[in-house]
Amino acid sequence: MTKKAIIIGAGPAGLTAAYELLKRTDITPVILEKSGEIGGISKTVNYKGNRMDIGGHRFFSKSDRVMKWWMKILPLAESADRKFTIQYQNKSTEVTNDSDGDGHPRDQNKVMLVRKRLSRIYFLRQFFTYPISLSVDTLRKLGIGRTIAILFSYLKAQLFPRKPENCLEDFMINRFGKTLYELFFRDYTEKVWGVPCHEIPAEWGAQRIKGVSISKAIAHAIKEITRRKAATSGDISQKDTETSLIEQFLYPKLGPGQLWEEVARQVQEMGGIIHMHHDVQKIYTIEDRVTAIVASNNQTGEPLYLEGDYFFSTMPVKELIADIEGPVPAEVREIASGLMYRDFITVGILLSRMSTRDPHTGEWKKLDLKDNWIYIQDAGVKVGRLQIFNNWSPYMVADPGNVWVGMEFFCNDTDDFWKLPDEKIKELAVFELEKIGLISAANVLDSTVLRVEKTYPAYFGAYEKFDVIRAYTDTLRNLFLVGRNGMHKYNNADHSMLTAMVAVDNIESGIEEKANIWSINTEQEYHEEKK
Repeated sequence: MTKKAIIIGAGPAGLTAAYELLKRTDITPVILEKSGEIGGISKTVNYKGNRMDIGGHRFFSKSDRVMKWWMKILPLAESADRKFTIQYQNKSTEVTNDSDGDGHPRDQNKVMLVRKRLSRIYFLRQFFTYPISLSVDTLRKLGIGRTIAILFSYLKAQLFPRKPENCLEDFMINRFGKTLYELFFRDYTEKVWGVPCHEIPAEWGAQRIKGVSISKAIAHAIKEITRRKAATSGDISQKDTETSLIEQFLYPKLGPGQLWEEVARQVQEMGGIIHMHHDVQKIYTIEDRVTAIVASNNQTGEPLYLEGDYFFSTMPVKELIADIEGPVPAEVREIASGLMYRDFITVGILLSRMSTRDPHTGEWKKLDLKDNWIYIQDAGVKVGRLQIFNNWSPYMVADPGNVWVGMEFFCNDTDDFWKLPDEKIKELAVFELEKIGLISAANVLDSTVLRVEKTYPAYFGAYEKFDVIRAYTDTLRNLFLVGRNGMHKYNNADHSMLTAMVAVDNIESGIEEKANIWSINTEQEYHEEKK
C-alpha cells in the first residue's frame, strides 16, 4: 500500500518536501494550504500587472544542492549567454540555457534572470553602501568628526569586546563599534522588531549577519580590486563571499512566486495533491506518532480528515501546538502560546518617476536608482525599507516606463497602524516617501496595501524556552518541523528548503534523529555540506 505524507503549508519548505518525496520515494504527498496562493511569504502578488515580492527574495545560496535545484526548476534565460558551473558533491555540473534536457525549447517566461545586487542605506539624505564599509566615499559623507568617533569606537570594541555576547546589541558592537552601531544598525533593527536591541538574543545576529564585520567588508573590497568579478568568470555561486556582500543573484523573471507555482505544477503532475483554502483544525497523536489531521475548507466550511504515515509542518509553532489533540505537557502548551511574531505591511506605490528635491532651487529632479533594497535609517518615519521592483526584474512592472516601489512597514497585528484603513496607510506612505526626499507626491499614479501576518518569528519573549517545545515535538517520530515558521527560526528560503530536503533524506535512510534538521542555519557552513 502506498504511504502518504501530509504536509501543512505550500511555501518553500512544504513544496520542497513534496517534490523531494515524489522524486526519491514512493510516498504520496498531500499538501494543505490555508490561503488561496502558492509560495507562502515567497509568493508574488499581482496588482494590475505590477508584481510585488514580499520582503525581497534573492535566489542565492552557499548550498550547491539548492542552487542546482532552483536552476532545474527555472533555467537561465537565453539572454544569459554564459554557462555556470555548480559544484555539488565533488561533481562539476554545467548549467546551460538551451533546452530542458529532452530536446524541447525552454519556455522563455519560465526562466531565471541574473541580476546585479545593490542595496544601500539612506541616511542624512545620502546613500551609503550596505553593509556599511569604511570606504573613502563613506567617510567623506560622514565627515571628519563622525569618522574619528567611529574609528576610536571600533578600536575600543576590538580591544575590549563585550563578553559574553548576551544580546544583539553586544553582538553588533563587537563587530562594528558602538558609534557605527548607533548610526546605522540600532534604529533600523528596532523598527523591524519593535523592541530594543538589548532585549533581542545574540542568536539572531549569529543567523542573519554571521561573518559580516568591518574587517571582512574591507578585506572583501580589497579582494574585489585584485580578482576577476564573478560576473566575468560566470561563477554565480560566490561561495567565498558573505551573503550580505554578494554581487549578483538569480531571480525568476516574474518574481519568486513564479518558481513555487512551477514547483506546485510539477508536484501535481507527478501525483501529489494540493488542497487550497484548507486550514488545519486538529492534529491527532497516539503515543509517539501523529496519526491524522482534520482541516476545514475556509470557504465552504467542509471538513477534511486525512490519515498519514509522515507529517511535515510549516505552520507557526504556536498554532501547531494549540491544534494537537491529546496529552501535550502543560509547559509545552504554555511556552508555545507565548511565542511572538512580527507582522509586515508592504505598500506598493506606482510612480511616473522617482524624484529628489534640489536643496538650492527647491525643484524636483528625476532620480534614477538601481537599488534592489534601500534601508531607511531615519527615526522620523515608520517605513523601514524600500524595494524598487523594476530592479529585481524589469518584468515586475506592467509599464516599464513607470517605477514600482514597495514600502515595507514592520508592525504587530495588534498595533493601531495595522488596523488603519488602507487609504490612511497609503496616504502615510506617500507622505513619508516625499518627506525623506525620494518622490514628489505629484508623480504617484496608483497604490495598494498588502498585509502579511507572522512574517518574522521573534527571538524574544517565550522563545528563550523554545528547546522545551523542540524536545517534545522531536518525540513525535513521524512529525518533521521544517521552514521558517515551522521551526520558529529566522530562515531564508534556501535554509527552509534544506530543512525539508534533509527531512526527506532522513525518511529515505530510516533515520529518526532530527538534530541534523535543526542544525541548518546555525553553523557557518550549511550542515549537509560539512561532511
